[in-house]
Amino acid sequence: MKIKWTKEALFNIQEIEDFISQDDQTAAINLTNKFISLVEDLFNFPKKGRIVPELSFDQIRETLYKNYRIVYLIKKNSIEILTVFEGHKLLDKENIITQTKSN
Repeated sequence: MKIKWTKEALFNIQEIEDFISQDDQTAAINLTNKFISLVEDLFNFPKKGRIVPELSFDQIRETLYKNYRIVYLIKKNSIEILTVFEGHKLLDKENIITQTKSN
């Protein structure tokens, strides 16, 4: 099983890292590394994350870390990281559904 990152998810992580690094560059790098580690864990346990409550599709799941949500799609031979965002923000459901249909 492969892990693929969408451009949006990579952009999200870069944005988060850039914002945090304004105050603490080490914390920003550590957070990015934690995101990567959590995603790598999905390689062996793709259903480890919970079903995204706003969508209720078994194949669209999320893993949580502190106040962040990492939303991913389980496919036959891959896991696709769709977005990473702060939990207090609303999930862009339409964007997630569009991403899953275009892949």
